[in-house]
Amino acid sequence: PTAAPSAVFAGTRAGLYRRCEDRDEPDAVTAMSPAGCPHVSGFKVDNWKQNLRVIYQCFVWSGSAETRKRKAKSCICHMCGAHLNRLHSCLYCVFFACFAKKHIHEHAKSKRHNLAIDLLYGGIYCFMCQDYIYDKEMEQIAKEEQRKAWKMQGEKYSTWEPTKRELELLRHNPKRRRITSNCTIGLRGLINLGNTCFMNCIVQALTHTPLLRDFFLSDRHKCEMQSNSCLVCEMSQLFQEFYSGHRSPHIPFRLLHLVWTHARHLAGYEQQDAHEFLIAALDVLHRHCKDDNGKKANNPNHCNCIIDQIFTGGLQSDVTCQVCQGVSTTIDPFWDISLDLPGSSTPFWPLSPGGDGSALNGESHATGATTLTDCLRRFTRPEHLGSSAKIKCSGCHSYQESTKQLTMKKLPIVACFHLKRFEHSAKLRRKITTYQSEKCGETEESVATCRYSLFAVVNHQGTLESGHYTTFIRQHKDQWFKCDDAIITKASIKDVLDSEGYLLFYHKQFLEYE
Repeated sequence: PTAAPSAVFAGTRAGLYRRCEDRDEPDAVTAMSPAGCPHVSGFKVDNWKQNLRVIYQCFVWSGSAETRKRKAKSCICHMCGAHLNRLHSCLYCVFFACFAKKHIHEHAKSKRHNLAIDLLYGGIYCFMCQDYIYDKEMEQIAKEEQRKAWKMQGEKYSTWEPTKRELELLRHNPKRRRITSNCTIGLRGLINLGNTCFMNCIVQALTHTPLLRDFFLSDRHKCEMQSNSCLVCEMSQLFQEFYSGHRSPHIPFRLLHLVWTHARHLAGYEQQDAHEFLIAALDVLHRHCKDDNGKKANNPNHCNCIIDQIFTGGLQSDVTCQVCQGVSTTIDPFWDISLDLPGSSTPFWPLSPGGDGSALNGESHATGATTLTDCLRRFTRPEHLGSSAKIKCSGCHSYQESTKQLTMKKLPIVACFHLKRFEHSAKLRRKITTYQSEKCGETEESVATCRYSLFAVVNHQGTLESGHYTTFIRQHKDQWFKCDDAIITKASIKDVLDSEGYLLFYHKQFLEYE
C-alpha cells in the first residue's frame, strides 16, 4: 500500500511523518475543530456507509488482484483521460477527475457535489471548506477497509492505536509532557569518558535521526540475544534516557563497553575516527537487529532490519569498454558516501571530462567556495582507468582500457556524506581544511527527484594528530543546537553552514510505503 494522509495514519506507532507545504495535500490537515466538517451531513443518507466502503474497496485500497485491475482500467480522468494528476472520485456520483488540473473542482461546482475522495491516499476533500476533512465515522470505515486490503495482500503492518486502558493511563499520568516548538526534550549532553568525543558526536546524530528515534521509542526491537550484550537494547535504553526529560548529562559507559566488545579495533582510550565509529556502530546494530522473517527487503542489502531500511542505498558502478562500448554494471549497498575535497592529492577540478574547471555556474572555483553539489559531481564523473588497469571485456574477450562511473541507483532515507578531510599516503599525512560552503543550499538539497533536509553535522576541530569532535543537530523544524560532549548550546544556521563539516546527515522529506 502507498502512504496515506495523516488523518488515516494518525495512530501509526512508527510515526512516519510526511511533510507537506501545499494546502491541498492530504497531509496538510492534522486537526479539525471538534465539530468537524458541517457539509458531510448531506452525504450521510440512505446506504452511505456501504457506498463509501465499496469506493474504498474498489478504487482506493484495492486489496484483491481483481479490484486492482479494475482500478487500473477504470480510474482515469473523465475530462482529459489522464491516469495521474491526483485522481479523485466524486462521492455523489460515478465520476473520476484530476485534482491537479482542477477538473474535479469543475465537476463539484457544476453539479454541487461538495465531497470527493483521493484515490491514492483515501482522504476526503470538501470543496466548500477547500480542505481535506476529518470525520470520525468516515475515518473508521477507511481504517477497516485498509486493514482488510492489507490482510488480503499478506501485509503484516497495520496502524496502531492506543487501547482504552492506555488512554486512561495517559490521562492520569502527571508527568505527561507536551511537545512545543521551543521544547528541549531529546537534548542531553554526554560525558566524555576519555577521548570518547568521537562516540558522543555519532550518538547525538543517531538519537536525532527521526525514523530511528520513532523505532526505538515505540519498543519495536525484539531481542533474541542476552540483553547485556545486545547493542540494539543499549541503544533503545539510550533513546529512553535522551527523551526522558532529564537534563543532567548522561554517562554512556555501557555503550562504550559494548562497542569495545563488538568492535575490538575501537577498544582503548586513544582518539578514534568518528566516521570509522559510525560504520562500526551501524554494522553491529545491523547484526544485532537483523530481521530473519524470510521476506526479501527492497534495499541492496536485502535486509529488513531498521538500519538497512533507513541508511542503506545502492551504489551503481558502470565500467565501459573503450573498444566495443560494452557496459558491465554492478550494484553494491552503501551506508555512506565518501567525497573528495579540493586541496587533496587527488585532482578535484574539472568536474566533468573535457572541462578546464575554470568556472562553474559563472563562479570561479578559485574563490574556495565548494558546495556539496560540486563534491557529488566530482564523485559521479566518469574516470578513465588507463592502460595500467585494463579489464577483461566480456564482449571483446580480451583486456581493454575502460572508463568507470559511479551513480546512486537507490537513494537511502538518510543520506550520510563523509568529507575526506584526513589524507594518508606514503609521502604525507595531513588534514584538509578546505571550506565547504552551503552544506547543500541552506540545509536543503534535491537529489534526483527526492528532496533532503540537513539534520546533523559532525565537525572536527584541530589537527590530524590532536583534535576534537562536536555535532550540530536540528531540533524540530528550524532550531539548531551544538553538542560538545556534556555541553549543549543554541546555535544559528550560520554557525552550522560556516562549520568545518566532516559528516553530513540528510533525511528525505517525503516517505512512501513500497
